[in-house]
Amino acid sequence: MNRREALSSVLALSTATVMPVNTKKDKQTSFIYSLNMSTLRGHNLGFKKELEVAAKAGYKSVEIWINTLQDFIKTGATLAEAKRIIDDLGLKVEDAIGFATWIVDDQAARNKALDQLKMEMDQLAQIGCPRIAAPPMGATTGESLELPKMAERYRKILELGDQTGVVPHLELWGFSKNLSRVGELLYVAVESNHPSAKVLMDVYHLHKGGSGMDSVKDVGKPLIEIFHINDYPATPPRETIVDADRIYPGDGTAPLKNLLKTLKNPEKPVILSFEVFNKTYYAQDALLVAKTGLEKMKKVTEGI
Repeated sequence: MNRREALSSVLALSTATVMPVNTKKDKQTSFIYSLNMSTLRGHNLGFKKELEVAAKAGYKSVEIWINTLQDFIKTGATLAEAKRIIDDLGLKVEDAIGFATWIVDDQAARNKALDQLKMEMDQLAQIGCPRIAAPPMGATTGESLELPKMAERYRKILELGDQTGVVPHLELWGFSKNLSRVGELLYVAVESNHPSAKVLMDVYHLHKGGSGMDSVKDVGKPLIEIFHINDYPATPPRETIVDADRIYPGDGTAPLKNLLKTLKNPEKPVILSFEVFNKTYYAQDALLVAKTGLEKMKKVTEGI
């Protein structure tokens, strides 16, 4: 064998060995499954036990409630301890649910809300949570707020996010006088003119507010990182349905398959967070409820 033949043989062997590794493509999952602790709220487990149930049920991601974390801190625990519990359980806190009145017309109330949000964001940053929900708290009844003003106020809290590393996600509330429709949500997010603007929608709230599931097609994929998943029954009707009527995904009449196809983002997985306030579920074993929620989410996303 001459030098050229020998070199060709070596290259052929190297290619045969290396090529399968270089060309192998790992399949990216379309969705990350999360548990919103509203689902266990009626069980009154407390911060640590809620996380333990989620981990035991098979979740890797959770959404916590700010006041539950703060109640845990009031017992004498530290944020470092909270972070250690989260890490030891192999969990990631994807988002936190808070209720600061950042959107209201009252300047004094808004200033107080900004201070509250800054404190909450600082706490969340210390436990590794990158997001906080920003619903229209305080503006669910009364007068309709001006959309440009809401956009300015959303920008203000996005700027707090720049300081803390925790991004507020503009949340749709279908029962609210303000931010009950996808069109309003999009206007405020886009007109905030901030690169970190994001929206947080929910199957129930899309139904309750009248926008419907098809409206999600109008929302650009970069605006959606996390989405609250649940379902709703055929009765009561949209006009009288309430939070407590939410049920497991796939157990109701919501067109979830088409919605999930719309939500799917080829660039990155979307976090689906199971959120219900169902009193029937609160009466059941917490671990059973958490496990069932995960199974139902996996079932409705199968093949998407």
